[in-house]
Amino acid sequence: MNQLQNFTKGFIKENPVFILLLGLCPTLGVTTSAINGLGMGLATAFVLTMSNLVISIIKNVIPDKVRIPSFIVIIASFVTIVELVMQGFLPTLFEQLGLFIPLIVVNCIVLGRAEAFASKNTILSSIIDGLGMGLGFAFALTVLGSIREILGSGAIFGWKFIEGDGMLVFVLAPGAFIVLGYLIAVVNKMNKA
Repeated sequence: MNQLQNFTKGFIKENPVFILLLGLCPTLGVTTSAINGLGMGLATAFVLTMSNLVISIIKNVIPDKVRIPSFIVIIASFVTIVELVMQGFLPTLFEQLGLFIPLIVVNCIVLGRAEAFASKNTILSSIIDGLGMGLGFAFALTVLGSIREILGSGAIFGWKFIEGDGMLVFVLAPGAFIVLGYLIAVVNKMNKA
C-alpha cells in the first residue's frame, strides 16, 4: 500500500467513525457544535500521530509483557500535553470538551492504531497512518457537529445565519444518534457505489 492510500483511508474507506464505528463516546458527546467537533478531532489527531511516532520508534525495545501498559503511558503523555495547551490557550473550548479530553487516553482508535499499526510498521508509515486516521476522525466529528449545529441552532462555527431557534432535538443526545445514523448510511452508500 503506498503512503497516499495509507493517508486517505482514514477519511472514507476506513473512517474511524463512519465505517469502523470507533470512538463513538466522544463522537456523540461533544459534537453539539462544529467547533467542538473540530477541537476534539484535532486533539485526538495530534495524540494519535505523536503516539504512533513514538511507539514505532521504540517498538523493538518494549517487552511483550508490558506492551499495552507502555502504549497507554505514551498516549497519556501526549493527552496531558494537549490538555495543558488547551487549558492555557483555548480555555473556552477546553471547558466545553471537559472530561472527553482526558478520555482520549482510552479511546479505542488511538490504542487500536498503536497496537495494530504503529507497533508493526515503519516510522514514516506510522506517522502517515496516525495523520490519516486522526484527520479522518476530525473530519467526521466536524461534519457531525456542523450538521447538528445547523439543524439545532441555525448556526455554524457559532455564526448564526438562520433567524429564530432551530430544532432542539439536534442539540440534545438523540440528535447525535439521528445525524450519525444518516451519515453512516450515506457513507455506506458512497462506498458501495
